Amino acid sequence: MVAEAEVMHQAAVPVLEVQYHRCVAKGVEEVVGMSAAAAVAAPAEVGVEVEVEVAVEVPQMGSEESHGAPSVSVEMLQFVPNIRSGSFADIGPRRYMEDEHIRIDDLSAHLGSLLVCPLPSAFYGVFDGHGGPDAAAYMKRHAMRFLFEDSEFPQASNVDEIFLRSVENSVRRAFLQADLALADNMDISRSSGTTALTALVFGRQLLVANAGDCRAVLCRKGIAMEMSRDHRANYVEECERVAASGGYIEDGYLNGVLSVTRALGDWDMKTPSSSTSPLIAEPEFQQTTLTEDDEFLIWAVMVYGM
Repeated sequence: MVAEAEVMHQAAVPVLEVQYHRCVAKGVEEVVGMSAAAAVAAPAEVGVEVEVEVAVEVPQMGSEESHGAPSVSVEMLQFVPNIRSGSFADIGPRRYMEDEHIRIDDLSAHLGSLLVCPLPSAFYGVFDGHGGPDAAAYMKRHAMRFLFEDSEFPQASNVDEIFLRSVENSVRRAFLQADLALADNMDISRSSGTTALTALVFGRQLLVANAGDCRAVLCRKGIAMEMSRDHRANYVEECERVAASGGYIEDGYLNGVLSVTRALGDWDMKTPSSSTSPLIAEPEFQQTTLTEDDEFLIWAVMVYGM
């Protein structure tokens, strides 16, 4: 079972009670880093798993031109997303919850003086735990520290290519540092791990980082735009990387054990940091420029049995 937040144009949304309006100005549509073949969904496994879904709405900004008034330039009417969110989590038939999520609609206000960034700003994370709840719970508690407090996260008032590249590098380092921290923490089982999907909004820019098989989907003009792809056995590039690092895929499982090829933790399956491991924590990134055609974003743990 999956919970959804339905968004209707020109009407209030029951869950979040947000009004939607049509914007006069048109934004530039751009999705970076995903092929059409990669947008094909992976076949589902049999069984039922815990799911966590976060729906973040990007309402359209209204701006009416007065009758008889001079026309207004596109620059003056540049689209600015209005970010609001809701979340749902269900344990299903499991004895304990292994999944966690983070939802921060106003990142600048949350971090205060720690962060100077383009506005609006928001952060979301979904962590799909396995082998027990320890790794996912650890990431929920410490993700903000790895991403923003202990790292030199880039500071800027405006978005440009240099800023976006710096953010991507900073997020990548945070994933890898969190992975090493899980190895060093003696209170966390070495067989406990978690996939991780994070999303950052800075101004009109959306940056998604994914390690594992959580899903990010952007609804653009009623069409689902994949913002992540699963790191599983059906991902050809991942299979090639696994083989090159000395691993193998057996019956759809990494080394016959794990259903994903990227995850944080799982140090019983990883080689020392100085060696190449088939199971890695390095995320892949997808980026897009938000426009008034974007209705909502969904982040969800992989749901089995669908």
